[in-house]
Amino acid sequence: MRAIEITQPGAPDVLKMCDRPTPQPKEGEVLVKVHAAGVNRPDVFQRLGNYPVPPGASDLPGLEIAGEIVGGDLAGSDFTVGDMVCALVQGGGYAEYCTAPVRQCLPIPKGLTATEAASLPETFFTVWSNVFDRAHLSGSESLLVQGGTSGIGVTAIQMASALGHRVFATAGSDEKCRACEELGAVRGINYRTEDFVDVIKKEGEAKGVDVILDMVGGTYLGREIDCLADDGRLVLIALLGGAKATVDLGQVLRRRLTITGSTLRPRSVEFKAAIADKLLAHVWPLIEARAIKPVIYKVFPLEEAVTAHEMMEASVHIGKIVLQVC
Repeated sequence: MRAIEITQPGAPDVLKMCDRPTPQPKEGEVLVKVHAAGVNRPDVFQRLGNYPVPPGASDLPGLEIAGEIVGGDLAGSDFTVGDMVCALVQGGGYAEYCTAPVRQCLPIPKGLTATEAASLPETFFTVWSNVFDRAHLSGSESLLVQGGTSGIGVTAIQMASALGHRVFATAGSDEKCRACEELGAVRGINYRTEDFVDVIKKEGEAKGVDVILDMVGGTYLGREIDCLADDGRLVLIALLGGAKATVDLGQVLRRRLTITGSTLRPRSVEFKAAIADKLLAHVWPLIEARAIKPVIYKVFPLEEAVTAHEMMEASVHIGKIVLQVC
């Protein structure tokens, strides 16, 4: 099969087309003929040598796919050979065939193409796990999303908004802020020209926001604590701004704040399967009703994975970048 491999850690041009044996599914796995694969920031980290491949996982990049089940172990599932699915995988998505745990597969939502569906799993699993399971966003609580036009950002804005929450989002330009508002944010905040703490407290959340989804870390952490309401929760999923921060622990104590974080890739199949079940029950109906929609910025053929990574690193995109495989 054709696939894109990382020949050595480095710049996007270390991604090369290669021929690899078709992977063989293990117990509990299916073999998927990949129609499309999403491109995500962790793929870039892996290419740079900063995101280790879990034991037993494919060394090929690609954490989400959509395509046709062509074989494997379907026991205990509702799928049959020939079904079109999207799936969260530990790696191997940049290829014509990929194995996936059957419990991490979801049917392609009605009305979506395989290309659109390939943009869903990585960000939808991540957002549900962190915003709703870990940070327990509920009721009439509010959410701040850092990086609102990233793949994670557009998913978090739409998901939380569709479920009835007030959402604020930061972005790096006025155009991107408008895109956040079109997706459901009550206010897009240009982090280059505005202070998100001041804006939020002037825009109807004087007490602060209840939950913050942060991909930045670093110097953002102190201001985020200032921005949280009492009993607020800050959940970290990446550290683009650095791993070191100064934290006012007095506020954490006095105001009962929670600072937490997680990474999804090394978690068990059972953990991810539980998320898949919740997405199917609570989010897939919203996608099929078009209350939540895929936001795809650009689709590249598989052989142009280098260009896709260059675009990801330039951060000009609004939404997801996808590789078309067949």
